[in-house]
Amino acid sequence: MASEVTIDGEKYRKVAAPSEVRIVILQRGWVMVGRWSQDGETVTLDDARVIRRWGTTKGLGELRSGPKPQTTLDPAGRVQFHILTMVASLDAEAAGWSL
Repeated sequence: MASEVTIDGEKYRKVAAPSEVRIVILQRGWVMVGRWSQDGETVTLDDARVIRRWGTTKGLGELRSGPKPQTTLDPAGRVQFHILTMVASLDAEAAGWSL
């Protein structure tokens, strides 16, 4: 599958729409949530938040539906990182995160 096509001399490539909300675990212990988009090897989280304190009793997966009362979030705006710096990601429910 071609990553880029040329039509009438113009180059085009597919870019994912930034609609999925995901929780990502990055190298060095960073855990963030935001609206995911990917362009090649670069991932962008728009409306990102650093999840400084999970505030859960059964692990990070509890945050899929949104933050808990004890969760601490720090605004981070737009965050970009190389896909290889990601350790794991979890799909999250957009309605619960109000990003």
